[in-house]
Amino acid sequence: MKTTLTESNIVTILGGGSSGFFNEMIDDVRSGDVLVENIATWLAGQSLTQLQVLNDLAKQHFLYQGITFNVYGDAQGVERTIPYDLIPRVLKGKQWELISAGCMQRVKALNLFLDDIYHQQHILLEGIIPREQVLRHESFLPQMLGHNLNGKIYSQISGIDIIRDGQGDFFILEDNLRTPSGVSYMLESRKISQKLIPELCEHQPLQGIEQYPQLLREILAENAQLTDPFIVVLTPGRFNSAYYEHAFLAREMDVPLVSSRDLWVENDHVYIKTVRGRQKVDVIYRRIDDAFLDPLTFRPDSTLGIAGLMSAYLSHNVVIANAPGTGVADDKSIYPYVDDMIKFYLNEKPILKNVPTYQCRYPEELDYVLNNMADLVVKESQGSGGYGMLIGPQASRQEIDKFCQLVREQPHLYIAQPTIELSVAPTLTETGIAERHIDLRPFVLSSPQRTEIVPGGLTRVAMKAGSLVVNSSQGGGVKDTWVTV
Repeated sequence: MKTTLTESNIVTILGGGSSGFFNEMIDDVRSGDVLVENIATWLAGQSLTQLQVLNDLAKQHFLYQGITFNVYGDAQGVERTIPYDLIPRVLKGKQWELISAGCMQRVKALNLFLDDIYHQQHILLEGIIPREQVLRHESFLPQMLGHNLNGKIYSQISGIDIIRDGQGDFFILEDNLRTPSGVSYMLESRKISQKLIPELCEHQPLQGIEQYPQLLREILAENAQLTDPFIVVLTPGRFNSAYYEHAFLAREMDVPLVSSRDLWVENDHVYIKTVRGRQKVDVIYRRIDDAFLDPLTFRPDSTLGIAGLMSAYLSHNVVIANAPGTGVADDKSIYPYVDDMIKFYLNEKPILKNVPTYQCRYPEELDYVLNNMADLVVKESQGSGGYGMLIGPQASRQEIDKFCQLVREQPHLYIAQPTIELSVAPTLTETGIAERHIDLRPFVLSSPQRTEIVPGGLTRVAMKAGSLVVNSSQGGGVKDTWVTV
């Protein structure tokens, strides 16, 4: 017989109230939500030892599947399994509707921005974004000028990072349009939930995510605008930190996983050797950076790319996803202008807010940042993985002084934001259930015909108490994301 828990019981079971931050499962969903009540009831019936055994089984699953990531500078070694937290993150259907609409709106505007800057450059001529900031950007590729893409889609796969503040409001923290990663963690987290806690998964009104690989294949095919295009996943190789994901997606889509040794260009067409002979490649889902794509166009010392690939691409004989040159749009110094892009290209108000951002390239904003660095988060505009950033309230005076010097020397390379009190969620620790900070990365898929997003995304969790850095490369872990029907 099911035990009915009071709200105070649920708060106690979920480790709530101790941090003072917005707790998504307690302050938001509340005990009136049947799913949260069921999770709390299930947790109440488990001992700490039983929960830790389940988490250990999850770790073994990741190890068996070869799901690892890099933690640079970690004394335990560079390559480790991703920490997984058994307690899911819950989003209500109405919340997901807001998130998905905001993400799709944003990606549409960013794709139109990319098409604009490589063609008429209206947004630059109008002075909405400084011309030099775009045209002198290291990711701006002159080779893409005037090159038309099907449906003006540059970013077929986009990862949009979302946070919630102390009041539970959603904010866009970052756009990832080059080679966004983490979708394999999202899918594997759901598989683990279904395997280890089936009594919760099977009886909950959850929206599914298992359709992502097939949806990704359909979206890639639609960008080629061919009846049955030949698709490959291009990886830099097994030493890349995201290699597991490359192999995972290729396997799940039932397409070849290839490296530069498997492809060649002939008469501006890309080919692969198969058991049936030579096969023309129509779509390349690349997981290598622009600079390494083609040694004849970019870095001549690259052994990861294919000689002549850009010539084949610019001749419209192959689709590269995501398109070369998309990096301009996800730079942190361009991020503050996305609201303006939405208004300019879509004539709409932004559905999701940006975090207020100071651009150190501007003298008056630089002065403010230098004088208030102890209260701000300062980031390299091209930084990723939690590297190249300073969290002022958690930094020493020496660290702040060092960062001030770096910013003074090259102010155009840095932006700063107020320290957002990231929301927290119940998380299993060695001593029990406690609150840890989280974020969310939904994945948006775009083709000339449609924009799609699977319900959920990758929830990343800072496994260290008090840490605001959720990146796996910095020791963060992952949670399954449950979106209710």
